[in-house]
Amino acid sequence: MIPTLVFDLETIPDAAGLRRLNHYEPEMNDAEVIEAALAARRESHGNDFLPLHLQQVAVVGCVFRDDQGFRVKTLGNADDPEATLISGFFKTIERYTPRLISWNGSGFDLPVLHYRSLIHAVQAPRYWDMGDDDRDFKYNNYISRYHNRHIDLMDLLAKYNGRANAPLDDLAKLCGFPGKLGMDGSQVWKAWSNGQAGEVRAYCETDVVNTWLVYCRFRFMRGELDKAAYDSEVRLVRDTLEASQAPHWKEYLAAWDAP
Repeated sequence: MIPTLVFDLETIPDAAGLRRLNHYEPEMNDAEVIEAALAARRESHGNDFLPLHLQQVAVVGCVFRDDQGFRVKTLGNADDPEATLISGFFKTIERYTPRLISWNGSGFDLPVLHYRSLIHAVQAPRYWDMGDDDRDFKYNNYISRYHNRHIDLMDLLAKYNGRANAPLDDLAKLCGFPGKLGMDGSQVWKAWSNGQAGEVRAYCETDVVNTWLVYCRFRFMRGELDKAAYDSEVRLVRDTLEASQAPHWKEYLAAWDAP
């Protein structure tokens, strides 16, 4: 089995970067700097979504599936430095060379990781290999949009047409999976700043499980899995989550079972 890594980021505004690029009063705390930057963005762009290079990685959520089973977790701890989280993600790629699966990873998560890795000087030679070190990577690497070492499900299902993109929450629910529970990406900064890091990390875990389940359905659709193999993958997810005592998995399973 090719190891598979489903990933998703949760980000918060980069207060240090905003200070470096703008002239905020020294007495302003980080929250005040961020709120001022968000207000300026709303005035200039009609929304408060900051550029990708100013998105600080707060959470890296992962599903890892290989011959040893199915695991879901967020990397590191809530108070780990951003560089530690990013390094942990790329070290997993260095060790396993997994297939990466994402929902809008090409449009958001990977560009954020590229910029933030550059800022923190995080090395990732296996990820960036395009055939210089391993000839196989010339024809199948993580960087090319049309190679399958990274499959951005949203991009692929829309046939690389941004106007056809669909939300993960909608697709997951339409496939009979739970979808998002109680939070979305627009609420992450508010929750994080209110001390709800645990809730944000739990939300990220449910998102990568949603992505994995939709990916399993995609593999069935394309004939990579037969019905028995597909049912087995879905059952493995349920069994794993049922063995957990974490409240967010109990809520997730209850939503899955709801009519």
